[in-house]
Amino acid sequence: MAKFWGWYLIIFFLILSLNPKRIKQIFNDLKDEKFLIISAFIAIIIGLLNIIFHNIWEPNYKLIITLLGWFSLFIGLALFVLPKRTVNWLEILNVKLVQVIYMLLFFVGIYLLNMAYGIVLL
Repeated sequence: MAKFWGWYLIIFFLILSLNPKRIKQIFNDLKDEKFLIISAFIAIIIGLLNIIFHNIWEPNYKLIITLLGWFSLFIGLALFVLPKRTVNWLEILNVKLVQVIYMLLFFVGIYLLNMAYGIVLL
């Protein structure tokens, strides 16, 4: 799971960094109900699979993986149950914390890949 989330976060970071217009496109697409429902279902499925197969609450990198799964599940459920409120909340969060979020994606991704592949021994 560390490999999956590590690569996912690094790829997402690169896409958003190299093509910042993609963020606006995602938020515009979330106003389309079909896209929103599909996004919510995907987030719920990823979150549930993560939680079912990796629900480990140890104080190490495994906790980050568990929290990513729970976060994915909650975002998916929020998008499905309260779509407009959740999209507004995500837009506000993104505008105010965009650089922090990007760097967090990058560093968490690097950390998880390091733990998975054992590149740098910590």
